[in-house]
Amino acid sequence: QITQLEGLSQLQQRFTSDVSHELRTPLTTVQMAADVLHEARADFDPAVARSAELLRAELDRFEGLLTDLLEISRYDAGAATLEAEAQDLGPLVERVAAGMTALAERHGCALQVHVPTSPVIAEVDGRRVERVLRNLIGNAIEHGQGQPVEIVLAANRSATAITVRDHGVGLDPVAAQHVFDRFWRADPSRMRTVGGSGLGLSISLEDARLHGGWLQVWGQPGQGAQFRLTLPLNAGGGLSSSPLPLRPAQARVVGGAS
Repeated sequence: QITQLEGLSQLQQRFTSDVSHELRTPLTTVQMAADVLHEARADFDPAVARSAELLRAELDRFEGLLTDLLEISRYDAGAATLEAEAQDLGPLVERVAAGMTALAERHGCALQVHVPTSPVIAEVDGRRVERVLRNLIGNAIEHGQGQPVEIVLAANRSATAITVRDHGVGLDPVAAQHVFDRFWRADPSRMRTVGGSGLGLSISLEDARLHGGWLQVWGQPGQGAQFRLTLPLNAGGGLSSSPLPLRPAQARVVGGAS
């Protein structure tokens, strides 16, 4: 049975990879046609113009899903590579948060960013770290029930950490164990408002591991959740601890009182 399961897993990974690559060409063709329609929508009947806008939006979502599928297939194949360079993480965190502000405003949510006054220089793959943060902040906005989302950056001599904290529905122990699983959702009947492929947190976990880092989560029902990304300051370095606690201080006080 173990051998059969291993074979099935490899077959599923190969299927995901093959289908993802095969979809790229027809999607590109459809996107080109959709772009032509979108640019000419001012000349269309209002209903047709709206259809062109919806087509463009849904194709963008399709593109995001396909990109995630291709990325996860690269991890499955062991083909993902780290392009690390020294950079200041403070501006990176602020830049990602600024890019998520419009989404936060649509959900009645404020983003609170806390970065050190001194630079936090780390050897990281900036593209991958930005992707992790976008996933974590988007997830916090979706599940935060309009409460503020707190983003904190800190560092010690060997590591840096970024936490993303929401005060929404929270996570029970079962959800915390499965939140990084592919396509897993705590409540399958719940409508997603942010959208996404269901692979965001899975890819984020792989991005953290590629850095030799950790991506962990804490949550309690009704108290929200906090994700913590911990990365070594030097590429290839090891981790023994994180500069930030996984469990928020306020939650520790509440938990202790109960």
